[in-house]
Amino acid sequence: MKLCVFFAFLLNARLLESIDLQVQSLKAIKQAPKVLLPASNYLSFTYYLNSCPGVEGIIQEKVKAWFRKDYTLAASIIRLHFHDCAVRGCDGSILLNHPGSERRAKSSRTLRGFEVIDDIKAEVERRCRRTVSCADILTAAARDATVLVGGPFWEVTFGRKDGRISIAKEVDIVPQGHENVTTLIEFFRAKGLNELDLVILSGSHTIGRTSCYSILHRLAKPDPTLDIKYWKNLRKKCRRGWNLVELDITIPKAFDTAYYSNLQKKWGLLSTDETLYSNEITAAFVNATLSQPSLFENQFAASMVKLGNVQILKLKSDFFDNRGPRLSIFTPDAVSVGGEKRSRESCKSTKIIQKIKFFYFKYPRNQGSNDHQYGQPTYRITQADQALTPPLKPPYA
Repeated sequence: MKLCVFFAFLLNARLLESIDLQVQSLKAIKQAPKVLLPASNYLSFTYYLNSCPGVEGIIQEKVKAWFRKDYTLAASIIRLHFHDCAVRGCDGSILLNHPGSERRAKSSRTLRGFEVIDDIKAEVERRCRRTVSCADILTAAARDATVLVGGPFWEVTFGRKDGRISIAKEVDIVPQGHENVTTLIEFFRAKGLNELDLVILSGSHTIGRTSCYSILHRLAKPDPTLDIKYWKNLRKKCRRGWNLVELDITIPKAFDTAYYSNLQKKWGLLSTDETLYSNEITAAFVNATLSQPSLFENQFAASMVKLGNVQILKLKSDFFDNRGPRLSIFTPDAVSVGGEKRSRESCKSTKIIQKIKFFYFKYPRNQGSNDHQYGQPTYRITQADQALTPPLKPPYA
C-alpha cells in the first residue's frame, strides 16, 4: 500500500513538473519578439486559382481593349501603379475618390487610367464577387500595359489587400519631376529600392507624355542640362502650360533604350530624368543599359516586381482586408485610424467608416511605450456610424 502511494506521489510530481514546463514555454513564446516574414512572402502566383481562376485573363483583355482605343493609357496605368505604391505601399489607396484623398491631391490631377481599373473591377465582380482586390488588379494591369507597348512580361503574385486610408498631403513625398538625384535615391531607398531600380524604372519614360507645367522651370532661361536646340524647341511647344510633350522625343511609342541615349545628349525632358546622368552611380547604370540593351528589359521586369511588393498589406497583419475591418495582435500599441469604408464591388469609396481613435492591446509590441495597459484589452471608438459598420470587437476578448 505504501509502495502504491509512493508511486502515485511520484507520478503526480512528474505530471506537475511537465505542466509547469509547458506553462513556462507558453510564457516564453508570448514574451519572445515576433518575427514577421517580408510582405512578399505572403503573396502567391496561385492566390486566386480556386476563388477566381480567370482573373488574369479578364485583366489582360480589358487592358488590351482600352489600349486599342487610346494607346497613351499604357503609360498612364504604369504611372498610376507607381503613384499607388509610392504612398503607403501597393494598397490601391490612389483609387479612393473622396475629399482629401490621394486622388484629389493637386499633384495627382494629371493621373489617368482610373476608368480602366473601374472597368476591370466591374467585370471581375461579375465573375468573382468580392474576391479580387483593387491593388492586385492595378498591379497586373501595369504588367499587361507594359507588354502591350513592347515591354517585358513577368509573373505577378497576388494577395495584396486594399488599404482604407488615403490622405492627399501624403502625395507630396512622390517625385514631381524637379527633384535632384540625391532626393530621388533617398526616396527609393525608403521604399526598399536601390539606385539600379531608380534608373531602370525611370526608363518607363521611354513612352508617355507630360504637360508643359512640369518643365516650365527649365524653360524660363537656358538650362545647362538641356541641349540648346532642344530647349528652343520646347519653348515653342510650351507656349501654353497645358500643352503636352513627349517624354521621349526620338521614338515616343516604343519601349526601348532610346530614353537613356537621350540623357547622354541632354535630351532628358524632366529634371529628374537628366539628373540621373549627373551622379556617378546612376550614370554608370545609364551607360550600362546602352552597352547591354537586354539589361533594361530584363531588369525592368525585376524592378517592377520589387515595386509591386512595396509595403503591401497582408491578411492577419493589417487593419482591413476585402472582407471588412480586421485587427491583429501584430498592430502597434496605440494607433489612430481614419478613412472610408471601401466598397467591395468598386475600387472607389463613398461611405465613411467609423473612426477608431485608439486601440490598446494585451501584449504591446513596443515594450518601452507608456501608452499601453496590461490585463484585459480596452478600446475606444469615436464618430461611429453603427448603420454602416457593426461595432468592432477586441481582437481577443
